[in-house]
Amino acid sequence: MPVSINHHRAGSGPPLVLVHGVGHRWQTWRPVIDLLSGEFEVLACDVPGFGGSSPLPAGVPRTIGAFADALQGFLAELGIERAHAAGNSMGGGIVLELARRRAVASASVFSPVGFATPRERRYASASLAALRTLHALRPLALALLHTPARRVLLRQLYGYPARTPIEEAVDSTRDLWSSPSFLEALRCLRDHQLTAPEQLRGVPVTIAWGERDRLLLYRRQAPRARARLPWAEHIALGAGHIPFYDDPPACAQVIRSCAARARGRDCAPAAPDGSPPHASGYAPSSAS
Repeated sequence: MPVSINHHRAGSGPPLVLVHGVGHRWQTWRPVIDLLSGEFEVLACDVPGFGGSSPLPAGVPRTIGAFADALQGFLAELGIERAHAAGNSMGGGIVLELARRRAVASASVFSPVGFATPRERRYASASLAALRTLHALRPLALALLHTPARRVLLRQLYGYPARTPIEEAVDSTRDLWSSPSFLEALRCLRDHQLTAPEQLRGVPVTIAWGERDRLLLYRRQAPRARARLPWAEHIALGAGHIPFYDDPPACAQVIRSCAARARGRDCAPAAPDGSPPHASGYAPSSAS
């Protein structure tokens, strides 16, 4: 039975595919879609088994490769070849896999999976599983999201929880609770590690990491990404693990710049010392 990929389509121009992280859905990209839909035809997709997309067939493991297969097939059905792509967390791992296959023209990834130690993967998995267990306290948890306590509940995912609208926090929490692929995807991610990074050469890759990422830890994992993919562009964001409400302009510029490199030009020049730009210098939001 084919997988039905729920997606949101907006704008016009070169195709750009957006892929969310585990437990989330396409709506997490809304602030970035608003900024990029004037330049790209944006397709924000729900990964199979999350949001409005149907799960992978029974017996198919919920791995990065299997999710990449489904999205690659979805794009083929639409007649889209080598779209630009951006992904967050698990979605970043999916986008890097698509780039390894030469299935996308550029790959912008935000705090991607694939660079954690086994201990760090267990920590991240346990942290997300703990959020899932709040389902048992559903009325209380949803009520707390309408209070200043949401800063505590969401701080592991967002660098500045107060910038995330209450409606988005509530809806994304409900989706995390209801996603049929959540627990199996977490189990598969415990074993995921980026392999053969040299196979990504030839595709423009930008790896952006939030300095306030408390899930896939910036100070430990971003340096590993830089060491394993030294030819990629590496950018530090003044944001958390899910950065799109923390600093939408910076996130949009990361994607815009990476896509421009694929077209043979760079709209975000390096700093005078030759180092890549710090993304929060693009157009940071004011602190909340």
